[in-house]
Amino acid sequence: MLEKQRHQLLLDILDEQQFASVNDLSSQLNASEATIRRDITKLAKQEQLRKIRGGAEVLNSSERRSRRPHLSGTAFLAAKEQRADVKRLLAKEAVKFCEDGEFIIINGGSSTYMMREFLAERHLNVLTNSFVLAQELAETSDNQITLPGGELYRKQGIILSAFENDTIQYYQASKMFMGTPGIGKFGVMESDPLLIQTEQKLKKQADQLIVLADSTKLGKRSNFILCPLSDVDVLITDSEADPALVKYFESENIQVILVDVNQAS
Repeated sequence: MLEKQRHQLLLDILDEQQFASVNDLSSQLNASEATIRRDITKLAKQEQLRKIRGGAEVLNSSERRSRRPHLSGTAFLAAKEQRADVKRLLAKEAVKFCEDGEFIIINGGSSTYMMREFLAERHLNVLTNSFVLAQELAETSDNQITLPGGELYRKQGIILSAFENDTIQYYQASKMFMGTPGIGKFGVMESDPLLIQTEQKLKKQADQLIVLADSTKLGKRSNFILCPLSDVDVLITDSEADPALVKYFESENIQVILVDVNQAS
């Protein structure tokens, strides 16, 4: 991640949380604590944050330029580096479900973003709320790309609309591909109510729901439930998945596809 990108994300995190420790920022931004300390010192000198013991805090309302909109959840630029090789394998498997000429939906996320490489030679109609994925596909493929109207959330690299009537309702797809921070007995999880609002609208427009979730996401709970397991048709995960959880998902009539992690090494 470039320094400029890391600085922007650091400020976005502070705007969301008001305060963050060096350890927390290091984890969220996938950078060393030494790097984060240097970032904090530099941004403090630019009067973009306040440096405090063990971390940084946002400037108060009279000192800040403006408050940016934010969502709860991991920063996209950091998330896409985590288990990237495994996510790439999941994405490759996901694209095998696509037939040229199909209308598909892809939600924003680090796993679904990896589909870009394997969609490059395909000819599909793609609706996505991922700004970064849309950019890549527009530059590298002949796929027809549709973006919903709405506001850009830079931290996650996605576009969300607060309005019920937007372009999503006019799009009918055969499949929706989505990532998730967690999937388990309670259902498919999400990190923010605004994400749920948009993703439920997207899901309503698709005949089939295909979830990409590496094995670390299985059984993991998040703040909110997007949908029950009964809405999931296919789960693509990796071979390190807990066999008991795989068996449970299959008992819920979900087709579980295990991708061999050894292919990533």
